[in-house]
Amino acid sequence: MIKGSSAKRQMTGQLYNNLLTILKRIDESVDVSKFSDKLEVFSPQEFLPEVRQKLLDTPGIEMILEVLQFDEMDTIEKIKVKVRELVADSLKDKTFVVRVKRSGKHSFTSIDIERTVGGHLLANSEAKNVDLKNPDVVVQMELIENQLNVITAKYKGLSGFPIGTQGDILSLMSGGFDSTVASYLTMKRGIKTHFIFFNLGGMAHEIGVKQVALYLWSKFGSSHKVKFISVPFDDVIEEIFHSTPPTYMGVTLKRLMLIASEKVADAMEIDALVTGESVAQVSSQTLRNLALIDQVTNKLVLRPLATVNKPEIISIANEIGTRHFAENMPEYCGVISQNPITHGSFKRMEKVAQKFDYAVLDKAVETAQHLNIDEIVDDVANLAPIDVVEDLSSGEFTVIDIRPEDECITTECETIKIPFHKLKKEFEKLPKDKEYLFYCDKGIMSQLHAQYLRDAKGYENIRVYRPKGE
Repeated sequence: MIKGSSAKRQMTGQLYNNLLTILKRIDESVDVSKFSDKLEVFSPQEFLPEVRQKLLDTPGIEMILEVLQFDEMDTIEKIKVKVRELVADSLKDKTFVVRVKRSGKHSFTSIDIERTVGGHLLANSEAKNVDLKNPDVVVQMELIENQLNVITAKYKGLSGFPIGTQGDILSLMSGGFDSTVASYLTMKRGIKTHFIFFNLGGMAHEIGVKQVALYLWSKFGSSHKVKFISVPFDDVIEEIFHSTPPTYMGVTLKRLMLIASEKVADAMEIDALVTGESVAQVSSQTLRNLALIDQVTNKLVLRPLATVNKPEIISIANEIGTRHFAENMPEYCGVISQNPITHGSFKRMEKVAQKFDYAVLDKAVETAQHLNIDEIVDDVANLAPIDVVEDLSSGEFTVIDIRPEDECITTECETIKIPFHKLKKEFEKLPKDKEYLFYCDKGIMSQLHAQYLRDAKGYENIRVYRPKGE
């Protein structure tokens, strides 16, 4: 509503291209058509659940109407018969009303359709009655020229803007609640969100963050390719301990992360950074300390969670599916702070900063790993490849279905259900003398979690089960 016609055309066109990219991955038969005021997605029934979910997760969509569409509906007689075939059974012992939106040239009005179809349904179903104010069922349809759309369901979309219309941003990703939710909010706003990760906790930490970044991109941003940059920060931490007073370590670490992010963003021609910082949540996030941190960068720093309370952040994480990742993600930033300052001094900060050897930071940026995010799985696999088993007859295995849904795969082997977010705790309770195969729909999460447990816990009895053809 707030955009002019030119911006509307641009955003509609971008959303059209985004949906083509996303939905054609489901099946080539799924198609998208563009109109001045809407987009129409055509899906075979067998792909409907997956298409529906993708539409619900796509930024820029305000409302989704699921419809059955029929052509050559040029008379009220044809319309009433077709509607009766579709909805009569659902009206048993219920009150209803018919609502029609019509466009085009017809010899009848919308009210004519509502009255005729309503009377026909009342006479040819077991409906209780017509109720214009508080019906149990609303029979809703659109007639566009001679095309009839019978609306079977209505969903609230993600809203926001289509990704690709608002530029690029670089998200400082730790994998916890705050950074994942902040990244989601920029993606929802239509910003192409790249990820930069500062490795403070070794390979297991990096794999964990790659998992959640891949999840966010796959669910909300896969219409565009983005980068995942991993910066080794162990030498930087060592230099902080060597050069920085304990009370200023936390603020110094955040400043160095912004400096490094700016260097990477400059090389990528990105104008803004996003963090998950929330005012007063931790010592480095007081207004004074945030001002000290922002002092080191000329980039625009967005903090979408600045005034959001932690329970609200956790609630959003739960809604978008990142809570389980965050709960299992260790927090490394806080461990280097000892009696941290909450109201730092600009003069003292300037003196502290002069003692740091910035050549260490430059080296960390130079040796950073840059990946296309869709290459994460192959990259993790190359660390110490996890074997993939396609044929269960080749050995005695216990298959662990790690999908979050309740359903569990059926195989000729022993099969148990452990959702991925419970693996870390539950796997260590299992017998150590068995061979385990992790299973998920496409093998991606299985590969990452198997790699994580191998690296973090030293388990060597884990492989991935990927049936032929999947």
